[in-house]
Amino acid sequence: MRFIELRLFAAISCLSFAAQFFLPSPAPAAAHPRYGGTLRIDMHAASVSLNPEQWRVGSLDAAADEKMAQLVFERLVALDNYGRFQPALAIEWSHDGSNKRWRFVIRAGVKFSDGAALSAEDVVSALQPLLPATEQISASGNVVVIQSSVAVPDLLEQLASGRYLVYRVLAGGALAGTGPFVLADAPVGHLYFRANEETWSGRPFLDGIEVTLGVPPLRALFDLQLGKADLIELSPDLVPRARQANVRVWISEPLTLYGLRFDDAQSAASDVRLREALSLSLDRGSMANVLLQKQAEPAAALLPEWLSGYAFLFNVDTNLERAKELRRGLTANEAAGAEPLRLRVDPAGDLAKLLGERVAVNARQASILVQVIARPVSRPGAASTAPSDPPSGVHLFAWHYSSLSPRAELDSLFAAYNLTEAQEVNATSTDHEQLYARERRILEDRRVLPLIVQAESVGLGAGVRDWMPARWGEWHLADVWLETASPALTDPASTANPAVQSSPQPRATAPGAKP
Repeated sequence: MRFIELRLFAAISCLSFAAQFFLPSPAPAAAHPRYGGTLRIDMHAASVSLNPEQWRVGSLDAAADEKMAQLVFERLVALDNYGRFQPALAIEWSHDGSNKRWRFVIRAGVKFSDGAALSAEDVVSALQPLLPATEQISASGNVVVIQSSVAVPDLLEQLASGRYLVYRVLAGGALAGTGPFVLADAPVGHLYFRANEETWSGRPFLDGIEVTLGVPPLRALFDLQLGKADLIELSPDLVPRARQANVRVWISEPLTLYGLRFDDAQSAASDVRLREALSLSLDRGSMANVLLQKQAEPAAALLPEWLSGYAFLFNVDTNLERAKELRRGLTANEAAGAEPLRLRVDPAGDLAKLLGERVAVNARQASILVQVIARPVSRPGAASTAPSDPPSGVHLFAWHYSSLSPRAELDSLFAAYNLTEAQEVNATSTDHEQLYARERRILEDRRVLPLIVQAESVGLGAGVRDWMPARWGEWHLADVWLETASPALTDPASTANPAVQSSPQPRATAPGAKP
């Protein structure tokens, strides 16, 4: 069986992106990019952590953290919009025949924002806490070696995504990066990133990026329409409204999975027949098309089609008659008849609560009583049930895809939700048929029920130019420029550093080139 590869997908999506996004742009583009101005961003997240060690893999919080950290830090390698790996902090790489030993040559002449030169030892210090236990990293001269106890043919996909950012810890715990921007002081509830004049890839076009945190979705849309913001995160329910108002909208591939996971806290949840009946009662189409205004897709697989290439092989249809038949075959205790099946909504926010309530409505149609318990999860740790809360047999969860390696993504998801696999399963294989088999075994047990996969949506101001993000959610803000420059936020560091006021250095024309 042949499966879709990321490279083929990226080439096709890049063409479709150009056709649907650039052609209808209402404002004419300037002849040449311009330096200057501050890009103003409204984000839903109330707080952000730039330290990758603190991120909880798969969480919605980590998605916002990663977007901001990519302004300051860089990775060893990058993946371009055509699916080709490009040099970043590593200029070349190689591996042995078994794919267990990988060698990376570190780019010379790169400096951190504090002026220190990048070394192979810095890469080791940053990446070792982030790598899995099966991989060890070491430095020799300007070369970094990653030695794995198992084959990792997908190591480049891992290093080009997720938490694998290179940074340097300064005195006092602050982090320095080599990226196009530097974090500067800003008022509470805001972040300000000034242009890094010394970055190896060339000065970004923008003088700075000002981020306002904790902005409600509707207010963010108003800010964009009133010219108070240049880029905003759009909630799914506001995408149709934004389009009706002629707002430029960009939509990613599906990046967040919403699903149900069962545990044995309630005896009814341990019966596979009840789990199957609940799955057959769910109307995933209505969840995607009504609750999320067609900004999501019904999900039958754990990984989306763009990442795995085999999601289309899974299929879960609503079948109320079969669900009722299974329900009638269960005793009162097995069918949650003595007490309701308690559904705990783990993610915070109205969307997750609405999904939980829709699950309860669908289940009731199959004579399965579900009680929704919505308790927001406080970051940065995982949810913890209060002692007074009754045990919940099912949880509604949200999982944000962060890795470009389907194997690594499955590993993280399985580990997060304690989904055990049979000993004979080859969990290190990157073969698509074996990955499909791993997913199928887990889904057949009905311990996890995928509901929908949701895309990310962004609204753009008329003056934003060269917005060319990756379809998997990365914002490439170093290449963005403003046709009408917004007033720059005064940065105290810029007045004390003469280099900030010097002529800008042009950006490199290719990810691997040095200006």
